[in-house]
Amino acid sequence: MSLASVTADLAARAPDLSVIVTEASTATVPLAAEVHGVAPGQIAKTLCIRVRDEDVLLVTRGDARLDNQKSKQAFGGRPRMLGAEDVLRLTSHAVGGVCPFGLPAPLPIYLDTSLKAYDIVIPAGGDTHASVRLSVDRLAELCGRQWVDACQLPE
Repeated sequence: MSLASVTADLAARAPDLSVIVTEASTATVPLAAEVHGVAPGQIAKTLCIRVRDEDVLLVTRGDARLDNQKSKQAFGGRPRMLGAEDVLRLTSHAVGGVCPFGLPAPLPIYLDTSLKAYDIVIPAGGDTHASVRLSVDRLAELCGRQWVDACQLPE
């Protein structure tokens, strides 16, 4: 169902994009980077977080980590990562396939400025074997262009 919702969403809003389904798992950043032959940073991971009483999605580069200080400033409160059950309920995507597409209901979506280091990024596609390859500009267009600086890059 989740892969189908992503496919339907992209067909409606971005018919030029397609979901790439692979035999090999893309459920983690290292696996996805290997499958697609890109740097781990180019894998656009989607984090589900709660700030105060609001659930939001944060799309960031695969090798970045949520930074408590930066994210408090960006979101106006301390973020808390949601558990797998809440993620599935909110996004219809199981962990390993979470992306900002094909959501059952609108959620605020933020893009971390760390993504701007790349021209092309690859978020998941609603399944542990599915991805979408697109430009950072196109990702921003599809997600509402709300940029924040909430993550720390690897050293």
